[in-house]
Amino acid sequence: MPLNMITVVIASYKYGHLAAHCVESLLSQTIPPKRILFVDDGGLDCSHLPNLYPDIEYVLRHKNLGIVDNFQDILSQINTEYVLFIGADNWLRSDAIELLSNASTDIVTYDIIVTGELKEEILDRVPGEAQPYQGDLYWDRQEQHHGSMMYRTVFGQKIGYKKRYEDGVHPQEDWNLWDKMLEQGATVTSLKEGLLFYRRHRENFLKYSHEALQPIELHSNESINSKNSYFNFCA
Repeated sequence: MPLNMITVVIASYKYGHLAAHCVESLLSQTIPPKRILFVDDGGLDCSHLPNLYPDIEYVLRHKNLGIVDNFQDILSQINTEYVLFIGADNWLRSDAIELLSNASTDIVTYDIIVTGELKEEILDRVPGEAQPYQGDLYWDRQEQHHGSMMYRTVFGQKIGYKKRYEDGVHPQEDWNLWDKMLEQGATVTSLKEGLLFYRRHRENFLKYSHEALQPIELHSNESINSKNSYFNFCA
């Protein structure tokens, strides 16, 4: 793959106080992505960013579309070979795009460093899955879904973002994308590298407090483990 054929979409909703960290992690990549597109989905707290970082693209919505409609609208506008969505509260390791640029499969996943004030909560959500790592937690995601997987744009556009279960608490829109891509024969590569820093912080729980009050919802043939419990890294 040409080294510049990746678009990174930074998705924000009420993460304006954290977003600069994510932006700078992309601007400091050893090999930059072709496009960096920042999308504020009606949080109305990111208007300071274009003056600070004028070299990236912005969509600053005045009304919240919600995760599914927001992601679907942005995906339809991507024209690079690959795309990766990342939450504005998270960030990438400085060599992530360089390593991802070697991909030739339809989907590329990689491991996660769980960090932030509330990182220990992950140990309750996926017992035994995350291990201590340099003061944070290392979460092995080999051959497994997560919300910041990189995928081939035209494949993703053919399937689109949709709710995974109509009766679910969270839309699980990127897990639905993963499921459908695999059903249609997508090839997958997993990098044994912790490239995403996944910040667990107070705003996660303020926004999705209803999730914290309910057990993980199970559907047919599911069990509570790292393959079948959901975390959204982009909302």
